[in-house]
Amino acid sequence: MGADGDLRSAVFLDRDGVLVVPIFRDGRSFAPQNLNEYRFYSEAAGCLKRLKQAGFTLVVVTNQPDVGAGHLHREVVDEMHHRLAKALPVDAIKVCFHTEQDRCACRKPRPGMLLTAARELGISLSASFMVGDRRSDIEAGAVAGCQTIWIDLGYTTERPPERHNCAVKSLAEATMWVLSRTVGNQADDHRPT
Repeated sequence: MGADGDLRSAVFLDRDGVLVVPIFRDGRSFAPQNLNEYRFYSEAAGCLKRLKQAGFTLVVVTNQPDVGAGHLHREVVDEMHHRLAKALPVDAIKVCFHTEQDRCACRKPRPGMLLTAARELGISLSASFMVGDRRSDIEAGAVAGCQTIWIDLGYTTERPPERHNCAVKSLAEATMWVLSRTVGNQADDHRPT
């Protein structure tokens, strides 16, 4: 389903706040710190199944700086992603373990994870979408050339993104918006549950 010859269209998805329920404290969200806190939004499986059926490649792109900062063991995050891959129909999971001080190319808002996935999986970034709940997600998607969908979870301590194509309140709404822009698909035929 690619726009550039044999290239595919993808939906890039942030992990925490999009697929995984974050931990909320003081108007901010935080990644789960252990497997007991780690759970998926109830709508995630159905939404991703619909996107998959529409022909999208699904790629999770997530910053996990707690590993780089020494606050979380990498084995815990690896197990989280094993569970994610087992529960949800994703094609790839790209992770940046660096902290902001590392100044790497992969940590969002830089587009490194999206660019790597596009190269490895044959994805047309201009025919793809980035779904995220933070400014850094939307910036990474915009810099990579994707259409961007911001899930507004009402954070009070962060500036909202400026370069999003669409603002929604849930993954279900984001899914409907993506499907409504897909050639040959009607959003009503792919309504998330």
